[in-house]
Amino acid sequence: MSAPPSSAIVIGDGIVGLACAVELQRRGVATTLVGPSAHPTGASIGNAGHIAIEQVEPLASRAMVKGLPSRLFLRGGPVSLPIRDIGAWLPFALRLLRAASPDRFARGTEVLGTMLSTAFPAWRRLADTAGAGDLLRQNGHYVLWESEATAVAGRERWSLAKIGETRFRNASRPELAQLQSLIRVPIAGAIRFEGSGQVVDLDALVRALRASFQSLGGVFRQGKAASLIPGSTGMTVELKEGGRLDAPIILVAAGVSSASLLAPLELRAPIIAERGYHIQSSAPDWPADMPPVVFEDRSMIVTRFATGLRAAGFVEFGRAESPPDPRKWQRLRDHVATLGLPFPGPVQQWMGARPTLPDYLPAIGRSARYPQLAYAFGHQHLGLTLAATTAERVAQMLLGETSDLDLQSLSLDRFA
Repeated sequence: MSAPPSSAIVIGDGIVGLACAVELQRRGVATTLVGPSAHPTGASIGNAGHIAIEQVEPLASRAMVKGLPSRLFLRGGPVSLPIRDIGAWLPFALRLLRAASPDRFARGTEVLGTMLSTAFPAWRRLADTAGAGDLLRQNGHYVLWESEATAVAGRERWSLAKIGETRFRNASRPELAQLQSLIRVPIAGAIRFEGSGQVVDLDALVRALRASFQSLGGVFRQGKAASLIPGSTGMTVELKEGGRLDAPIILVAAGVSSASLLAPLELRAPIIAERGYHIQSSAPDWPADMPPVVFEDRSMIVTRFATGLRAAGFVEFGRAESPPDPRKWQRLRDHVATLGLPFPGPVQQWMGARPTLPDYLPAIGRSARYPQLAYAFGHQHLGLTLAATTAERVAQMLLGETSDLDLQSLSLDRFA
């Protein structure tokens, strides 16, 4: 086993890369964080803020494949397969079909269950390090249905699903009354999860983590990695803006961009940009302490942040650089209008790409060919949820410590 590194470079300043950089720096590894902007604007900021420790079962499943036709965007559902991007999503879809086999689904459920069981405690530790514990709230979330049929089917589906450390119950009468007072559409049923939670201000959390990293002695280098060059005792990062950085260990945590960085080193990462959309109002008449509400019939989640009320949804498979589809924002606006949600103007629009691998498991590991190269990306919908526990496991891996998770199951070798 190689000696623990004295220094490291983390490529990618999204929530996963930032969490890893803080943890490594806190553990005594002099760390440089490389990111393209002073403040991230991607999925780390645009997500629903939901710490979703109930989502133990990978989305790559036979049930998901079977139900896909009814969930397509053209039929009113959340899943979009743009024809313009068929060259990206068709190969991904074929890999997903293989990954949805019962045995791989069972193994994936076990791995995610282990990681999600440690997600909230890890977040508590990371947030306390940054003095940002008040930005975490573990008060569960609601799932709501608008018809008797979907309420019955939804409760049954959740009762059969593995949901890890969480539990759910029927919403109480006072809870139902409060929910009903916020929307004009009759509620046919609702459940409340206990154990899940949210971040109350994503921007403030990122700023706190960045400040903590730098106060611990970490260095932020604004720039975009162009290529990785292996050396005999480490690795070099060439920046698109010019200049080079060297370290004994480089951690690639660049989301969707990770695949193109690793490809020249013959590391295969069949990742896709799974794009999501949100709209947000900055002055809502919505309870500040209301947990996230999932309108399951509409595949939409509504979250009250300190900065406003956000409605988010859609699973759009394609290329990160493709232009956004304005129909997605319009459908969110239509849902908001139909429900009567308080969305006074101006309403902000956002679109960003989640980094997703065919089996809906992250890639966390270290290259066998290039031991000076490690990676942590592909967290799909669970980037925020798994960021802190991923950071702890990356630090354990690089420092040669034991872990309760066999990282071989998350190695990129599974796609070889």
